[in-house]
Amino acid sequence: MSDIETIKAAVKKLNAQATQLKMDLHDLSEDLPIGWEKIPEVAEKTFSAYQQLTEARKQLAAAGG
Repeated sequence: MSDIETIKAAVKKLNAQATQLKMDLHDLSEDLPIGWEKIPEVAEKTFSAYQQLTEARKQLAAAGG
């Protein structure tokens, strides 16, 4: 597998993870006030996932993909 293909696979995986976490955060917000104590944990995971996704997309662009 080439570097570009490897990065594309990583972007795809990270995108799926970030999307799932975004939906988890959305679902949590719909259930408020139930589960309010989970907000910081889920938000932090979502923030981290989108940071990683952004970095992977930058790597892909730099690699010409």
